[in-house]
Amino acid sequence: MRLIGTEVEYGMLVEGKGPSDQMDQAAALVRACALPHVTGWDYRVEDPRSDLRGYRVKQLAVDPEDARYDRACPERPAEDLRSDRVLVNGARLYNDHGHPEYATPECVSLRELVAHERAGERIVLECARAHAERLGVPVRIYKNNTDFHGMSYGAHESYLFAREVPFERLQAGLIPFLVTRQIYAGAGKVGVEPPETDGALFQLSQRADFCAEEASVDTLYRRPILNTRDEPHADPRRHRRLHVICGDANLSPFALRLKVGATALVLSLLEKGWQPPFALRKPVDAIKHVSRDPELRWLVETDDGRTIPAVDVQRIYLAAARERGVDAFPEYREVAADWEETLNALERDPFSLADRLDWVAKRQLLEVYREAEGLSWDDATLRSLDLEYHNIDPEEGLFYALEAEGAIRPVVTEEETRRAMHTPPAGTRAAARGACVARFGPGIRAISWNHIFLDGAFLDLGSLVTRPGEGDGVPERVAEVVAAIERAASPADLAGLEMVTSRAY
Repeated sequence: MRLIGTEVEYGMLVEGKGPSDQMDQAAALVRACALPHVTGWDYRVEDPRSDLRGYRVKQLAVDPEDARYDRACPERPAEDLRSDRVLVNGARLYNDHGHPEYATPECVSLRELVAHERAGERIVLECARAHAERLGVPVRIYKNNTDFHGMSYGAHESYLFAREVPFERLQAGLIPFLVTRQIYAGAGKVGVEPPETDGALFQLSQRADFCAEEASVDTLYRRPILNTRDEPHADPRRHRRLHVICGDANLSPFALRLKVGATALVLSLLEKGWQPPFALRKPVDAIKHVSRDPELRWLVETDDGRTIPAVDVQRIYLAAARERGVDAFPEYREVAADWEETLNALERDPFSLADRLDWVAKRQLLEVYREAEGLSWDDATLRSLDLEYHNIDPEEGLFYALEAEGAIRPVVTEEETRRAMHTPPAGTRAAARGACVARFGPGIRAISWNHIFLDGAFLDLGSLVTRPGEGDGVPERVAEVVAAIERAASPADLAGLEMVTSRAY
C-alpha cells in the first residue's frame, strides 16, 4: 500500500492582532503545544527549489502582500520563526509563513490518515486554547484556504510514487484528474477572489481561484495545479513524492478519504503505464470554470475540441482503476465503490451528498439562511458564515454542529482520533520516529522524516520506506525497530540495528 500524508495550514485570528503579527503569533501558538515533542528539525535535507523536471530554480515566486508583511516583522532566527515540534505520534507541527501547520505522520491506511488529520485539528485547537489563556484574548482557528481578502493558504497532500515515471506522463495523467476531482473534494466557497463580474456565487473550491499555472515548483504565489517540487523525503534514486497543493482542506472525513484514496489509485494507474485518452484545453481556466459553474454541469473542453462533464472525466479514471486492478486492497476497493456512488449521486442529485461532501453540506446550510433573509451570494454575512463552517472549535464551528446532529457520515471513531493524538501509525517509519521522541527526546540533536541524529547514534529510516508491491515484511521490520528503541537504555544500545551508525551531527 502507498505511503501517504497530509499537511494542513490553519487560518488564525487573534483578537487585537493584525497581519504583521501573524508570524510571531503562529510561532507562539506552536510553542504552546503541551504534547511530548522534540525540536531541532533538520532543514539541511530540504530543497524547495528542486524541480521534478530535472533542474533547480533560481528562486521561488513571492506574494507581494506577503513580502510587505514580512518586511514589517522583526528579524528572528529560523528556529524561532518555524518553532518546529516533532510529536510523539510521529507528526510535525510548525509555523509556516504565519500559519500553524500540522503534517500528519506517514500512513499507509486511509482510515489511519483520516484519524491523524482529525487528531491534528484537536492538537492545534489545544495549542490555540493554551495560547489564548496566556494572552487573555480569544484565538480562533479555521481549517480552510482563504481569508476572503485575496490571501490563500494550503491543504497539501503527499504521495510516495516511483521515480521512473517520466514527468511528462505524470503531468498528462494527473491534470485532467486534479482539475475535475473538486466536484467531490471541494470545500465550497462564497464568492470569487479577486472579485470579478461573476463574484456573486457559491463555488465548489476555495483553492481554484488561486491556481495560476499548469505546473510549477511554486507554492506561495502563482500556484500551480501540479506542483513540481522534488523533495522525496526518501531515497531519491527510487522515490518521488507527489506534493499536491491545489486541493481544499476537508472537514468531512468522507471527502478527505475519497480525495486521497482516489488520487492514490490514479498514481498506481500511472505507475502501470496507463494514460487518459485526452488532455484538457487551458487547464487553469478549466479548474476555475468547474468550480464556479452555477448550473453544476461542470463541463471541460478537451484538446481535440470535445466538451465532457467533469463527472465523466472522473468515470474514465475510475473505470481504468478497476480494469487495471489497482484497487486490489480491500480499503481501496471500498474507495472505488464510494467513488462510483458519489459520481452517480453528483449526476443524479448533488444535494443528496450533504452528509458526505463539504461543499454540499456548506451550501445547504447557507442556502437556508440566504433564502430566509433574502440575501444574494455576495452578502458579507454569508462570507462570515462560510468562515464559521471551518472553525475547528466544536462549540463554535458550523461543521461540528452538523456532525453533532448526526448529519455527517463518519469514517473513524472518536476513540481512533484520540488515540492518533498520541500514537503513530504502527506500520510505517513514523512509529520509529514516535518511539524515539518518547524514549530519547532530550538526546535527539536533529530530526527529519527520514533520519534522526541521537547522542552517539544516527538512525536512518530509509529502509522502512516502500512503494506498492514492495512492502512485504515492512510492518514487521518497523515493529522490530520500535521494540529495539523501547528496550534500549541509551542510543548506544541501538548499535545492533543495521540502520544505525555512529555518524555525528
